[in-house]
Amino acid sequence: MADLQDLIVSRVRVKMLELFFTNPEEMYYVREITRAIKEEINAVRRELDRLLGSGLLKSEQRGNRLYYSLNNHYLYFQEFQQMIAKSIGLGKKIRRLRRKLGQLDFVMFSGKFVRGIKPTQNEVEVLVIGDVVLPELQALMKEEEKERGRELNYAVFDSQEFEFRKTRRDPFIMDILYSTRVMVIGNEDEFAHRQVQGI
Repeated sequence: MADLQDLIVSRVRVKMLELFFTNPEEMYYVREITRAIKEEINAVRRELDRLLGSGLLKSEQRGNRLYYSLNNHYLYFQEFQQMIAKSIGLGKKIRRLRRKLGQLDFVMFSGKFVRGIKPTQNEVEVLVIGDVVLPELQALMKEEEKERGRELNYAVFDSQEFEFRKTRRDPFIMDILYSTRVMVIGNEDEFAHRQVQGI
């Protein structure tokens, strides 16, 4: 299975990226990062300098401590966010358990879900399309809800119903198609493509 470490050679950098992108609104000082990722302080400092230099992180002095946080104006911020959403947490579990979960055509996370922002009541955070083994998916989602300490808004459709609703421009599906998302499984263009009736 593809992993972030395939692209990023430094194990420490991968762990740091996962920490920051899992908690995108958080600020950390050096010793906090060291404890959280269980790595040597010198290696953490070295990677912090690199990530600051590249512009992905920013720093801020508070009292006698220097805090680090993500710079969401960084040129490749969204791309990193998408890669990390697929390679840790729920994204990683779904990809790892793909066969057990059934025949999955598409799995999508909403932009808010990836950014750790709570949805409004009717917003879908996770959409799963295909021939899904519901008890397996429900067990996985319950586990994720326990970890996050809240309920998740997720929806499941078989492929035919999803395509039918897209063709009919169903408001529920249109809301999903017009909002930001990260494709965990499946192709973005195929997911959004709507077949014209009679063709």
